[in-house]
Amino acid sequence: MSDAKHVHVIGIGGSAMAPLAGMLREHGYRVTGSDSGVYPPASTLLEKLGISFFHSFDAAHLNPAPDLVVVGNIIARGNPELEEVLDRKIPYRSMPEILEEVFLPERHSIVVSGTHGKTTTTAMLAWIFHVAGKRPNFLVGGVAENFGKSYGLGGGEEFILEGDEYETAFWDRGPKFFHYHPDDLIITSLEYDHADIYRDFETYELAFRRLVNLVPRRGRVVIWGDTEQSGTALRRTAEKAFCPVETYGFSAGNDWIASKPVVDGGGMRFSVTHQGKAFGDFTLAASGRHNVLNALAAMAVAHGRGISTGDLAKALATFQSVKRRMDVKGEVRGVLVVDDFAHHPTAVRATIEAAQARWPGRRLWAILEPRSNSMRRKVFEETLPAALALADRVVLAGVFRAQQLGDENRMEPDVVAASVRALGKSARVLPSADAIAEQVSAEAQAGDVLLVMSNGSFDGLCEKLLAKFAQPLQVPSGVLTK
Repeated sequence: MSDAKHVHVIGIGGSAMAPLAGMLREHGYRVTGSDSGVYPPASTLLEKLGISFFHSFDAAHLNPAPDLVVVGNIIARGNPELEEVLDRKIPYRSMPEILEEVFLPERHSIVVSGTHGKTTTTAMLAWIFHVAGKRPNFLVGGVAENFGKSYGLGGGEEFILEGDEYETAFWDRGPKFFHYHPDDLIITSLEYDHADIYRDFETYELAFRRLVNLVPRRGRVVIWGDTEQSGTALRRTAEKAFCPVETYGFSAGNDWIASKPVVDGGGMRFSVTHQGKAFGDFTLAASGRHNVLNALAAMAVAHGRGISTGDLAKALATFQSVKRRMDVKGEVRGVLVVDDFAHHPTAVRATIEAAQARWPGRRLWAILEPRSNSMRRKVFEETLPAALALADRVVLAGVFRAQQLGDENRMEPDVVAASVRALGKSARVLPSADAIAEQVSAEAQAGDVLLVMSNGSFDGLCEKLLAKFAQPLQVPSGVLTK
């Protein structure tokens, strides 16, 4: 990398790839890229940075040859640019390898991993360190609203990273987080996910056990320690750590304990004890008990790095979360449209519960697109209905790219909807975002909350709903109006 001047990024529209392109640009490299379909926030970031990119893949994009190519983990053999790279032996790296080689040396690596909450916790940590004047370097798999972007190169000692367990690249099927060499490691939760990569929970857990084994003796592992299934698995995962292990949660026996969590407007108030002693009272500008847990995890690491209670309190009270996490898109005719990234039954449950606490007494619609690689499969077909049935009304879209999965593996939304109805709630399946917008806009009433959940664009459903509600009301013929 020391000799590389022009870096080309194949798959530049990815949630981590676009920020990486920005980091490389800030680091002094000339950056180009390509992707098929680049949407906000990636497109917005790249345009703001002045990084030119192609909206298709073509071997001609590598003429003249760049000094180095970064290959996204969704790029597979057969991609014309990748084939050209291999034919011409142009040097190439994965995104995690670039972080490992260029950005992490001589930094204190803080890695946030786990099935749920890692994006929010990473953004929260970055904001805490910023408020404390630590000038953090960070990379988040979403737009951190306090910063207005997904990354920062503040030049401080710490590099705060979201540690993704998904595979690294077509030649490296290991998790991305193996490249991040954590000095401080958070594992927020552990539930089976990424069924396309891990054949069972034991294989999934093993990846995290190996991650723990990378933390040096002088480091720290912070895990959720409550006795739910995930907490039990986490204690097992960290049991052979060579460094201190700290636990957090709501239950007695944890090192960090949050108590008396109450909803406070759009956020939460709670008290914290550390190793049996009062640590402080905090206000968090993010809703839900799950975000209190995220705050505890961030607090444990920040305190270990010398950040004061006062700075912690100031940062948590002003934390603006991450885009697409309970993101209010608008309210028209008394109907509130909220966007969320929830892509796992546990995340769906936590999001619905947080919405009910934030908007009590309002009728809640749960509108879900089965889009993630796990959600598209049958693996969650039995556990998803109970989570969805917490809402008052449920609408499911068709499985995203259903044709890519055989009948024996693909989730059947009709089966999920029938199970929700068996639990006493209204549920239906509609084939597209347009059909959902049409039907829901005709039925929703003032006071309703429409909670739209997908880990993708959902074909712009939030915007389509708001546009429908903004249309003039149709008055039946023969009805006089003043």
